[in-house]
Amino acid sequence: MVLWTTRYIDAAVAQLRAEGHEIRDEDVARLSPLKHRNLNVLGRYSFTASTPAAGSLRPLRDPDAVGLDDEDGADQ
Repeated sequence: MVLWTTRYIDAAVAQLRAEGHEIRDEDVARLSPLKHRNLNVLGRYSFTASTPAAGSLRPLRDPDAVGLDDEDGADQ
C-alpha cells in the first residue's frame, strides 16, 4: 500500500509539473505516503482492485469532481 500510494503521489506531482504548476523539490522531499488515510497502522485493507493496462497507473482523480472527500488534504 505504501508503494502504491508513493507511485500515485509521484504521478500527481509529474502531472502538476506537466500542467505548468511550480512544484519545488524541497516540497516534494517532505511528501509522505504515510499521511494518507488509505494507510492504517493495523495493516488490514479492504478494497476492490482493478487491473490497469500493463505497466500503467489508473487515471488520477479530477480534484474538481463531485464526491471527493474534503478530508483528503484538509490537514496538509
